[in-house]
Amino acid sequence: MLTSEEISIAARDALIQASTTFRPDQVEAYQQALERETSPRGRWVLEQILKNAKVAREKKYPLCDDTGIPHVVLEIGDQVRISGKVFQAVAEGIREGLRALPGRPMAVRGEGMERLGQVLGMYDDPGMLEAAPVTVYSISGNILKITVLMLGGGPEIRGKTMRVFHRHRGENVIEEVGRWAAEASAALGCTPCVPIVGIGRTQYEAAALQLAAALEGDFTRQSPWEAKITEMVNNTGVGPLGLGRSVTALGSFVKIGPARASGVRIVSLRLGCCFDPRRATVVLKDEGEGNGEAPV
Repeated sequence: MLTSEEISIAARDALIQASTTFRPDQVEAYQQALERETSPRGRWVLEQILKNAKVAREKKYPLCDDTGIPHVVLEIGDQVRISGKVFQAVAEGIREGLRALPGRPMAVRGEGMERLGQVLGMYDDPGMLEAAPVTVYSISGNILKITVLMLGGGPEIRGKTMRVFHRHRGENVIEEVGRWAAEASAALGCTPCVPIVGIGRTQYEAAALQLAAALEGDFTRQSPWEAKITEMVNNTGVGPLGLGRSVTALGSFVKIGPARASGVRIVSLRLGCCFDPRRATVVLKDEGEGNGEAPV
């Protein structure tokens, strides 16, 4: 059986890895963006982002001053043995990770309306920042995957969840999303952006699919509809930090879920920033003693 200590350590390591390290597909996407960007100022921005990522990885510094809100995804194998304390263990690992990183103190004091108005200020302890509700998937095998995504505030300001009329043509939905993303890209600031999209039957399902898109997305594998959204955003000419010309979107991630017999599709868009998705996974094997593997 996997122990609470193993699970806590895995959650901590995933948070730190997600917060400090570009994945290989992100590095490749930026290298390709450098080849496409025609503006000298835009190229300079892309080069600085890559340099920032190199320093963050080597020194284990946060990639961004907005260290983000932890979103945890658990993929639990059908042969894995865990206790009912798995969620407490994950929460403890997240607290340890935020303190070790360290995360930016962002947890607001108080309850209810006090929190809404932020009248009591914030906690100094980064570990007081609560993670978003944990998402759980069932998979086969004897492994437990713990993925942490660190989601910053800027993309939440520019995000959008609304109904789109499909008119019996899926392209209508994708083109509408592309227009949303193109309009918001100029106001985001930290471009190149990453449009992350979930399409479902309800607002909850669309938001959950948006998180799944961020979980599964790979810049080196872009579907035709992902490429379409990216093209529409790049046609704005906003460029990196608004200083470029060719690369406003680094790529797009789209997750299409079940559909109901209806004239509308519910679409949730998160216009990710230039560091998105900050994501890392730690895999634990249940082999009796529960030995863990390194972050992947």
